[in-house]
Amino acid sequence: MSEQSENRRATVRRLRRRNSSLLILAAGIFLFGVAAGTLYYVLRPVTLRIAVGPPGSDDVKLVQAFAQAFAHDGSSVRLAPVTTQGAAESIALFAENKTDLAVARGDLNLPASAESIAILRKNVVVLWTASGARPRGAKRQAGPRIKSIDDLAGRKIGVIGRTQANVTLLHVILTESGVNPDKVAVSQFATDRIADLARDPSLDAYMSVGPLDSKITTDAIAATAAARGEPRFLPIEVSEAIAQKHPLYESEEIAGSIFSSSPARPEDKVETVSVNHLIIAQHALPEATVGALVRQLFAVRLQVAREVPGAAKIEKPDTDKDAALPAHQGAAAYIDGTERTFLEKYSDYIWGVVLLLSGLGSAGAWLRHYFKRDEREQYITHRDNLLKLIAKVRGATTAEELAAMQADADNLLREALDCYDDGAIEEGDLSVIGLTLDQFHHAVADRRVVIGGAATGLPRMRA
Repeated sequence: MSEQSENRRATVRRLRRRNSSLLILAAGIFLFGVAAGTLYYVLRPVTLRIAVGPPGSDDVKLVQAFAQAFAHDGSSVRLAPVTTQGAAESIALFAENKTDLAVARGDLNLPASAESIAILRKNVVVLWTASGARPRGAKRQAGPRIKSIDDLAGRKIGVIGRTQANVTLLHVILTESGVNPDKVAVSQFATDRIADLARDPSLDAYMSVGPLDSKITTDAIAATAAARGEPRFLPIEVSEAIAQKHPLYESEEIAGSIFSSSPARPEDKVETVSVNHLIIAQHALPEATVGALVRQLFAVRLQVAREVPGAAKIEKPDTDKDAALPAHQGAAAYIDGTERTFLEKYSDYIWGVVLLLSGLGSAGAWLRHYFKRDEREQYITHRDNLLKLIAKVRGATTAEELAAMQADADNLLREALDCYDDGAIEEGDLSVIGLTLDQFHHAVADRRVVIGGAATGLPRMRA
């Protein structure tokens, strides 16, 4: 075995090792990039666009407060408010899939893809007339007094708010109360025209739809009381029937003195109806995303309520399957406590990944052996050559022949170790080489004794 061929083989082995190291490094970098990209994709915050309006309204302030709270807490779901001119525009954007969420009343014309995730508040109908007693010193106006909804036929009602939904709701109330809506005149006033409403002498009654602590409703009642006399609140005695026939509406009660305690407005509780003001979501939104959003809403609502008191009124939607406006599956799962754990959601994927990695490992092992097949064949050649050396030892006649054979054995061992380092052979194969070397060493020792050179001239055998 010449020195030149030995150097050539050593150079080839170094190149192979360097190439293998580079391949392993490249594979490691690739796998790290894939893992980092997957982790970023899984853990990155999801931003949902929510349509809300009009500008400056309590709804806009509330949504903006939640968006800021989610961003500050680093929540997994974020909100991006899209300010609109009102509910109609919000629903239009939602219907065109330009937003993921929207804030709207439940009795509006919502698209089929809309599902509820939270009730922001209950909008309560307040009906009153100014035909009661006038303040002290004021002149009493003549005219029949309105004691109930039945007396509204032939009268004119001032409705606060420009939305057609309020007029539609009034017609439902009149119809169920036995009053023909065509016989009742309606005049709508914007929320910033309360003073005009109170001074309008043609109005016989008033209607407001909003939360019970609404400043608009309270100011309207106070303004009409100052201009037309103390209010008489009209009960909607058919509220239960309305709720049965029109599931989007609910029967409610207005507590006594809720608008004023001195004088008491109203003096006693009043039966009425309400409609939910909701956050709606697209049906196509992932269940996990909506569940996380609802969890965040209820986790921070009291914190947000310190800045926007309306946040404390947020309620969970009806999760019954026969609800007029169904709850999103993600919201229902959170509310009903049926959310699936991470393992339950992704167990099939996890097992799939395990099987895939197992298959890749087996394929990698096969490929490694395939690409190292030349080295393994070289190992077999080395093993056979070592066995041949054992046979030659028995025929050696001089110490120099034994020393040369030992040098060849050392080279064969070195190349076998290189094959082991490269992964071409297993530990068991290396053990075979060790056993063969032991036999070689015993054969050399025995031959030394035979030729009489054990004490002089021969180097020590290497284990």
